[in-house]
Amino acid sequence: MTSTIQNPLPHVSTVADPFGVKCEKAAPSVSVIIPAYNVAAYIVETLDSVFSQTFVDFEVIVINDGSPDTAEFERAIGPYRERILYISQDNGGASAARNAGLRAASGELIAFLDADDLWSPGYLEEQVKFIQRAGCDVACADAMIFGEGPDAGKSYMETLMNTAPASGEATFLELLSAEKSFITSGVVARREPILEIGLFDEQLKNAQDFDLWLRLARHGARLAYQRKVLLKYRCRQDSLSGDAINSHRREIRVFDKIEQSYPLTPRERAEVSAVIRKRRALLEYELGKLYLLPGDFARARESFAKSNSLSPALKPRLALWLTRVAPNLMKSLYARRSEKADAK
Repeated sequence: MTSTIQNPLPHVSTVADPFGVKCEKAAPSVSVIIPAYNVAAYIVETLDSVFSQTFVDFEVIVINDGSPDTAEFERAIGPYRERILYISQDNGGASAARNAGLRAASGELIAFLDADDLWSPGYLEEQVKFIQRAGCDVACADAMIFGEGPDAGKSYMETLMNTAPASGEATFLELLSAEKSFITSGVVARREPILEIGLFDEQLKNAQDFDLWLRLARHGARLAYQRKVLLKYRCRQDSLSGDAINSHRREIRVFDKIEQSYPLTPRERAEVSAVIRKRRALLEYELGKLYLLPGDFARARESFAKSNSLSPALKPRLALWLTRVAPNLMKSLYARRSEKADAK
């Protein structure tokens, strides 16, 4: 992978004061890392939100991950070029882009931000204070969802059916079971633990953030919730997060990695396998429902069958039976239920 860095900011720079005496300029407290791919239409609004922060001791690192809209993107960020560290590299996915930012970062804290999301003016100030007060290594704030999709107008933690606590820490098993979940643009973390566990896994083109939180928790890092709504999360079909089917598939791939490569004791493996089995069953059931809408009945049946084999229950068994004997009726029933849910 090749990359170019423009406006590099060293960890410590030498400057002269008005009397000609040389002195060292300390590294910023926070490094803001923004991966970018096909976001020329959004990046200005995102950078505006960053440079409107009440907390000002930060640097901004923007990583162009081989985006096809590079010419338009570079015109858009033109007014900010003197204020950011701009890295342009071949396309490697979000993991590679964020890792490039982490390697270039000089702050003790890392603030992750997708290039189409928006921070409130007090975001960094509130997050830094929270980390200092709570003594945690990772802080995740709540976000208001906007843009496309049925969850627009809700907060991120509301969409988790209130399973995320108003305060407290998130453990490895709670993250694994989806009892608790983090949103990447709402995360500020200490850089050192991330470096210690080896950065993002570049073999995971998606869901690499989920994998990172899990590995940090396994490493002994303290992950905590900041329940305040401090950012706006843009929901769009072509975003880093992608659609629901791909989201479920990505999560399942992380489960594969955990079972195949995480160093677990026999007791931990038994506990983790039970959680993953239950989670796989739920995700396969949800995948089955999603395959119904476009009429992909073969995949729907396959997912319902997998769900029932992983965790035998009435719902997946009934869904499998109906999709076999009356697939169009099953599709109609699910479409109607989805419309009602979206209308709420």
